[in-house]
Amino acid sequence: QVQLVESGGGLVQSGGSLRLSCAASGRTSSNYVMGWFRQSPGKEREFVASSDRSGDRTNYADSVKGRFTISRDNAKNTMYLQMRRLRPEDTAVYYCAARTGTFGPYSYWGQGTQVTVSS
Repeated sequence: QVQLVESGGGLVQSGGSLRLSCAASGRTSSNYVMGWFRQSPGKEREFVASSDRSGDRTNYADSVKGRFTISRDNAKNTMYLQMRRLRPEDTAVYYCAARTGTFGPYSYWGQGTQVTVSS
């Protein structure tokens, strides 16, 4: 079982940047496909980005493609989400997640970190 802890959220102006981190403990992160999700008040949680176990293959939601970059350092058991050109609509609680299977639902979730983008 893996435990996930996000950090790096905060308040930023529109057009600014933030980098989120997700530290994994309990088991080596290279065992897991990992991803980022976000949830805004009154909305359902949505997919943001994902990375395969090695970090070589990534996927992004259309809304963040070209602005966000997911990466991972398995030696540090840490995943990152570099967010650039942030918009007010990116405001949400961001969660990291992990799963053991190549496909299927994510089984492990962090507690979330708040990102607020002011206009």
